[in-house]
Amino acid sequence: MGLVLAAVLGLAVYGAFHGIRMYRAEAKLPGDLAVALEVGSTRTTLTGSAVDRLGMRYAPHILRLMGPRRVDAIRRKLDKAGNPGGITVDRYAARRAVYGVLGTLVALGMLMNGHVLFAVLFLLYGLFWTDVLLRAAISRRKEDIERTLPDFLDVLAVVVSAGLGFRQALERVAEKYEGPWADELHITLRQMDMGMGRREAFEQLRRRNESDQVSMFVSALQQGEELGAPIVDTLIQIANDMRRTDAQNARRKAAKAVPKATLIVTSFMLPGTMILIVAGFYYASNVNFNDIFGG
Repeated sequence: MGLVLAAVLGLAVYGAFHGIRMYRAEAKLPGDLAVALEVGSTRTTLTGSAVDRLGMRYAPHILRLMGPRRVDAIRRKLDKAGNPGGITVDRYAARRAVYGVLGTLVALGMLMNGHVLFAVLFLLYGLFWTDVLLRAAISRRKEDIERTLPDFLDVLAVVVSAGLGFRQALERVAEKYEGPWADELHITLRQMDMGMGRREAFEQLRRRNESDQVSMFVSALQQGEELGAPIVDTLIQIANDMRRTDAQNARRKAAKAVPKATLIVTSFMLPGTMILIVAGFYYASNVNFNDIFGG
């Protein structure tokens, strides 16, 4: 069985390199798929680029199997994740194809060797690993944005109070920042440059981010614009509310951590400590328990 598993893995690796060579020599991809490869090759690792090139020819089949609604949902998730590594919908489908095939092959090898649990784990890995990475990227991006936003609003309020208009101040402060929040602002500013209204551009910003703080920022700006409130006071109030929310979330997480730590102590550390104490007494006292219990 071990030889069978090794043979399966060897065939998978050979197929990967052979597929890459055949792609370079013969495969003809549509223009959008070729662009997806070129964009991704400049922003991802060498391994990721090789996986994309191997699976790109199968991307249209995966997208047809997923259906339009699922593809739209994946596109929204990629926007929320900030397209990490230059990933597009086509490259997502290519990775699903490659990981799915490799995970299935390894799972079959494990199943033939009698390891049912490992077979299930590798099958799940092949089917869902791309989605797991995407969810992790969304979570990291959300945390980065929520950590940056209060300080950004303070600086923006100072620049606006110095006499610049809101649009010019937004551009000036966005140039000084790096990271996902700066990227989101550049997208919003580009949309306004192309003729989109400020309200609609910020609504798009809200939809691209599943963050309560971003939603609070957009809602406060829109309400301040409708009511005619001073923008500086609005920005300062938003920043203070966000810091208050962060403090409440930190206290909530700390409160949840205490029961988890208690559970770990009572489930693992306490039994282990009791075993060590009993074993120490046993070896130190030289008592024969067979004589005590009549064994």
